[in-house]
Amino acid sequence: MRLRGSISETKWLTLSITMTFTAISISAYLLKRKLNSLNSKIKELEASLKSSSDKCASERQGRIRAQQALRKELTHSQPKSENLNLTCYPMTSIGVVHSCFSTRNGTPRQPLLVPLARACLVFNTARVPPASLEGLGEYSHCWILYVFHLNTDLEKLWKHPSKSGFKAKVRVPRLKGGRMGVFATRSPHRPSPIGLTVAKVEAVQGNMILLSGVDLVDGTPVLDVKPYLTYCDSIREATVPNWLMEDNLLSVASVSFSEDFTSALENCWMMAVSF
Repeated sequence: MRLRGSISETKWLTLSITMTFTAISISAYLLKRKLNSLNSKIKELEASLKSSSDKCASERQGRIRAQQALRKELTHSQPKSENLNLTCYPMTSIGVVHSCFSTRNGTPRQPLLVPLARACLVFNTARVPPASLEGLGEYSHCWILYVFHLNTDLEKLWKHPSKSGFKAKVRVPRLKGGRMGVFATRSPHRPSPIGLTVAKVEAVQGNMILLSGVDLVDGTPVLDVKPYLTYCDSIREATVPNWLMEDNLLSVASVSFSEDFTSALENCWMMAVSF
């Protein structure tokens, strides 16, 4: 009886081991099939992604070529009336300056000479959304590129270069009537009447920048605004010609007051209070 029981237990153990190995084999086979199927899907997705990337790259190259051809066509257009060989770019003003200076006469020649001079740069929201100004208020100063719109010789821009009358040299006040090459000066009368100035950013409000220390006349159209960066915009080794330093009209050696200055100032104060 014991021998038969041992044989029976051995058979059941063998059968159990066999079934276990069979189950493991089946599981391994199913897992292998799933892995093969997964690998196949991954390869299909990779192939699809590569095809899409190649297609996007091809479309991008096509767009770039089309844009280059369009830019070439637009920038090399020649008016038939004048037969001008002009290179034109689609630029327009993005905002207008509302300044405390209503006329050219009296407007400072350089920026920051009059720190209390105030202005407000109002942007055209159709071209410049207010979000474009986010972060500008964290800078103390900004560069402003603008148009010398009050130049009296703007009509020359539409004439043939041989008839425009643009002068290579301009009179420089510091040279007492002497002339200097236009690109060695900041004269507003330039082949392209574009001005560059720096101003203090007082605040940014919506689609406006409040500025101070400006040298811009009221109504000046603005082309672009860039932040002033001290690490690259301020060059310590920069030098200027001697003729700029010989007659420094802006320097003040000393200030002296007349004897009756104090009493005159008191009278002015009393008159102001009475009003």
